[in-house]
Amino acid sequence: MVKRLSAAVGIAFVLWTVMFSPWTAPYIPFWGVMTGSAIVLITLAFVLGSPIKGLHIGFTDLLLGIAVAAGLWGCFWVGDKVSQWLFPSFARLQVDSIYGMKEGISPLLLSALLLFIIGPAEEIFWRGYVQRTLMQLFGAADRINHITRKGILVTLLAIAFYTLVHLFSFNFMLIMAALVCGVVWGGLYYLFPNRFAAVVISHALWDAAVFVWFPIL
Repeated sequence: MVKRLSAAVGIAFVLWTVMFSPWTAPYIPFWGVMTGSAIVLITLAFVLGSPIKGLHIGFTDLLLGIAVAAGLWGCFWVGDKVSQWLFPSFARLQVDSIYGMKEGISPLLLSALLLFIIGPAEEIFWRGYVQRTLMQLFGAADRINHITRKGILVTLLAIAFYTLVHLFSFNFMLIMAALVCGVVWGGLYYLFPNRFAAVVISHALWDAAVFVWFPIL
């Protein structure tokens, strides 16, 4: 199990490095590679584990997913204003480089990719497979309403993996965005594994909202 998990995280690290690093990113069609990478991750999740245990979508999950996505968007809006106040040129340049990735692609197509492929695939891989597998390895799986030091440490490890795959973007704002989102989604999955659907929904909605519908500019 450890070898399979290590290989899967290693593949994700390589894929994200290719997409975001300055050595490779200028030479690839970003959204095509991102979509392909998301498909690779969700395939690995299903082949190597049982990533959708607890994924039962109900009205409460939908409402919670919307609320979490909206809360995250608000958090990033505030964070953007604070960072631009503290480091105006640096923050603006880094944020603009992130939004520059969507140039040349139809907003409708991008929304569909984020909502139905990229967002759900990332969540199913990082939380449904990686975090769940780590919790199983360390004996902290499915401990609903039972917070333990071991469970917190495992969750932090999963968050670290999710954050570090963005490292070679060398984009501080993107890395911090991954860290904040990882804390929220990883924390929710640990605390409420039976609400995994809400976490998946929030990830998909947040992606589409922040990139397409309500960009933070």
